[in-house]
Amino acid sequence: MKKETKWVRFRHKIYRPILNVFLGTYCKLKYNIKVEKFKDEKGRPYLVLFNHQTAFDQFFVGISFKQPVYFVASEDIFSIGWISSVVKHLVAPIPIRKQTTDIQAIRTCINVAKEGGTIAIAPEGNRTYHGKPVYINPTIAYLAKKINLPIAIYRIEGGYGVHPRWSDVVRRGKMTSYVSRVIEPEEFMAMSNEELFELISKELYVDEAKDDGNYFHKKNAEFLERAMYVCPFCGLSEFESHDDIIECKKCKKQIRHLPNKKLEGIGFDFPFEFVSDWYEYQCDYVNSYDILAADDSPIYSDTVRLSEVIVYKNKELISPEAPLAVYKDKIRLGEMELPMADISAVAVLGKNKLNIYYDKKVYQVKGEKRFNGLKYLNLFNRYKNLTTGDGNGKFLGL
Repeated sequence: MKKETKWVRFRHKIYRPILNVFLGTYCKLKYNIKVEKFKDEKGRPYLVLFNHQTAFDQFFVGISFKQPVYFVASEDIFSIGWISSVVKHLVAPIPIRKQTTDIQAIRTCINVAKEGGTIAIAPEGNRTYHGKPVYINPTIAYLAKKINLPIAIYRIEGGYGVHPRWSDVVRRGKMTSYVSRVIEPEEFMAMSNEELFELISKELYVDEAKDDGNYFHKKNAEFLERAMYVCPFCGLSEFESHDDIIECKKCKKQIRHLPNKKLEGIGFDFPFEFVSDWYEYQCDYVNSYDILAADDSPIYSDTVRLSEVIVYKNKELISPEAPLAVYKDKIRLGEMELPMADISAVAVLGKNKLNIYYDKKVYQVKGEKRFNGLKYLNLFNRYKNLTTGDGNGKFLGL
């Protein structure tokens, strides 16, 4: 009988301090962040649950702990050839398929815990586009109980102000990250799954859709069109931004993004104070949009780089310039027309990538700099809500 390979390896203890020296310096220089060391580890493993604000959140968590931390990460980082092999050798992240219930990932987490490893998960699964927390799957409570390690609640504050998901630039501002509390097994095992889920959600709730300081950069609005596609005056639209101004391509109204994260119309009263207010309006608009009643023309279209993801191996390029379009009941992807009824999931990755899960395959599109993948995700989920008897459902995939 073949001996099962352990996930927790001695080499990870060797690499951790070396990596943290370089990462700690880089994070401080890039984000001006104060990362607080967790001084009460007591030599035991934890389940670390952290809110998700920037692409570097996992590094902040890792720097706070003395021991190696095994992060649950989307399959995308495991599908980039030799780079994935290096990452797996150095830090052995735990793969999970985005937008799906991955039973193997759950089993791996349980095994890592049994081997004495500390596990880190971002329950939101997605970085916020607007400063407020995003959807948390309630199964995190079930998973926490199955893993049965002390839960270290890790809060990252200031990340949205310093580096919004939709932006390419880092603003001058302040960030902090720290373990805010530990929930012991004897405490959470006495709770129902619903009670534990409410507690986790409450402890991880970081609302940065407010004026809590200034975050300076001359390009404060640039690439906000990666998140916004509904105009309060035009409805479904497209935008283009430069420096601190974003403009609707239809009505030509311009909105300025201020250092304190507030929005102001240029020459008119803009109805939303923060991006979060605009974002919530956008979600409400889509949730009232009858996509099934649309005509047969594309609702949105782009030209993208199209690849097939060979999960946990690499990506095979299909076309460097392929058409992508969403219709009332299908998505056109290169030469393929995929009925939305047969698509199992759509997921946004990073700033301008989109995964489409269809017929046991994963197709990935990467748009140009101003590409908005969120609109495809939202419209797909609106279609699913309407066609699966959940026409009043509000969840749009993020």
